[in-house]
Amino acid sequence: MREIVIISGKGGTGKTSISASFAYLEGSNAVVADCDVDAANMHLLLDADFSSQEDFYSGELAVIDESKCNNCGKCKEVCRFDAIEQKDERYVVDKISCEGCWYCSRVCPNDAITMVKQKAGDMFTSNIKNDSTMVHAKLGFAAENSGKLVAKVKQEAKILALKNDKEFVITDGSPGIGCPVISSLSGANLVVLVTEATVSGLHDLKRVVKLLKTFSLQAVCIINKYDLNVNMTKDIEEFLIEENIKVIAKLPYDETFTQALTDAKPIVEYNAKSHLSTMIEKSWKEIKEIIRSHY
Repeated sequence: MREIVIISGKGGTGKTSISASFAYLEGSNAVVADCDVDAANMHLLLDADFSSQEDFYSGELAVIDESKCNNCGKCKEVCRFDAIEQKDERYVVDKISCEGCWYCSRVCPNDAITMVKQKAGDMFTSNIKNDSTMVHAKLGFAAENSGKLVAKVKQEAKILALKNDKEFVITDGSPGIGCPVISSLSGANLVVLVTEATVSGLHDLKRVVKLLKTFSLQAVCIINKYDLNVNMTKDIEEFLIEENIKVIAKLPYDETFTQALTDAKPIVEYNAKSHLSTMIEKSWKEIKEIIRSHY
């Protein structure tokens, strides 16, 4: 089993659409993991059926027992997050502001405050197009520890791949370089960088390449909408040459790509004979050749 992680330094580069296309092309030979838990949408392109669901608990919330509380206000005094306020002569905890630090419960003279584990999101396992399986998740509103939820999604996807003798795990990572991305990269055999020919595209590509160096991960790159700014594309290519990262595809701007999204389909399904679909399919074949020759 080999894991391919598709990431981008910023949102809007086409990362998820390309990831969904790879998943569609590989079909039942791969398990798919959607690790963009803060804004999950890959399930829309792959017709996920949400066949199973599991609660994800992470972090703790302070809960005040009114029957024990004497309204001394010590909890409010020590809370550094302004999560405790007085309403109608009683103290209440703001669920969103509470960081679960335990300080209020430590100073309460009547043991009126307990720390309760919070449900931070949901994890799903779904049947998707082309007889494959996808593990995906949704982080709750204002919930924390998205990195832990990503790790849980990846772990479950790998378990399913090993159990069912699948060759690949195709992981759609989060945009940016934060905790969810670091968690997405853990254990990857090959990273596919998706960028676009813009100033911000190059800036964020440099940040994510710097992150990859920390983990000594091998990477290749796809430049999407390369023809929107040919000079910027040259700058991106020069940077990637310096970093010894191969460009496996330069995808042109194509309105069919947007039309496929509107129809909630990967481009390779929406119009399999289009030039763009052919290029993406060729890219996927090259990615498999690279990973099979190294691992």
